[in-house]
Amino acid sequence: MASETRIGPVGLFTNAEVTTSGRPVLRRNEVECFLLSSVDLDSEDDPPRFTALRTGNLILTTHRLIWILSQSNANASLLPSSLPLASVTHIFSHKKSIKSMFHSPRIRFQADSVVVTVVFRGKGDFDGFLTKFWECWRGRAWEEDDKRESEASGQGAGTVAQGLYGNDGTVRMVGLAGILRKEQEQWESTDKSLQDAFQDLNALMSKAKEMVSLAEKMRQKLLSAPSSQNGSADDEEMGSKEEMQQWMLSVGIISPVTKESAGALYHQELSRQLADFVRIPLEQAGGMISLTDMYYHFNRARGTELISPDDLWQACTLWEKFDVPVMLRKFDSGVKVIQNKSHSDEEVMSRIRMLVTKTETLRTGVTASDAALTLKIAPAMAKEHLLTAETKGLLCRDMSPDGLRFYFNLFPEFDPTNLHLVKDFGTYGEWVKATSL
Repeated sequence: MASETRIGPVGLFTNAEVTTSGRPVLRRNEVECFLLSSVDLDSEDDPPRFTALRTGNLILTTHRLIWILSQSNANASLLPSSLPLASVTHIFSHKKSIKSMFHSPRIRFQADSVVVTVVFRGKGDFDGFLTKFWECWRGRAWEEDDKRESEASGQGAGTVAQGLYGNDGTVRMVGLAGILRKEQEQWESTDKSLQDAFQDLNALMSKAKEMVSLAEKMRQKLLSAPSSQNGSADDEEMGSKEEMQQWMLSVGIISPVTKESAGALYHQELSRQLADFVRIPLEQAGGMISLTDMYYHFNRARGTELISPDDLWQACTLWEKFDVPVMLRKFDSGVKVIQNKSHSDEEVMSRIRMLVTKTETLRTGVTASDAALTLKIAPAMAKEHLLTAETKGLLCRDMSPDGLRFYFNLFPEFDPTNLHLVKDFGTYGEWVKATSL
């Protein structure tokens, strides 16, 4: 585990890792429980034992309190910070008085001999947050993780072998064969875990957390891994990567944003989580995906915490306010899609031009299905690209009983002073040869 950077003279807080959209990166078995906006974290000591954190979002998980700077705060020097619940030794009771009616609600707790005051300056369910805070602190989920890790390390210590021979006398596999053997053993262990999980409901619930955590960990590795572009080995690696992406999409999201946990910031946090989630489906769809398909993928990953089409639409429209690598796009036909900001229409037009200038397609034209196979996208998206190419003057359409087909636009190559002139060069000449076969 990488060392964490301590913040403040007493090292009370650590830097919190966040995604590109500003969502916290949760650790293994960690679940998001509550979120409040416009929160300050102050020290009651004089002089203060740590630098005050002003105007940020406070996220409560089963393992930590995470503070992330709000977009309205101009102090960009304040980094996302977290405080482990394991360091909390006491939560002071909240006493209501006449004085408390005239100032912002606040919670006081002690962590490592430091008294921290949480001041709520925004709108939100203060009482609900306090209740969840008590529940997470008393639940002590981190102790279960430590116990599970110690048991796993204890079992592993008894099976370690030295040299080229294992404990059973067999020769240990080394090099590439050893790596493949190790991967096979891991998959067999995962398969056994899945089989054991279905024996009874309690086992299923306990194993499900392990599987989802494993999927999230592997998803982060895939997103950070560089893409390969040469060799047959790279093709095989890309195929296994696509299989892994399909598997992870079916597993789901560990801690989906809900109205109960996010409160007034529901659509903002949903927008950030969607921006993080959409990267794998976009990569599979060629950089562009329809809202309908994304609605299916996202709700499938959220399990029982389904969202409405209106929630998805509002989450997508909020991307303009955030610095995320994806965007919402509307075609001239009215179709709305999600695409990467790095997506290039010029590259797509170039591939369509190569398709329609082939000998066969110069004669027969192309349909949306033909373009979909070439571009490796859905036929609906391919049709939108063909219509865009027509608007740019690259293609001409032909409506017939057989349906809509597109042909390369040869009109710019005609000589207006001699329309009957037959050229034997350029794309026009290629078309003449193709139609005379």
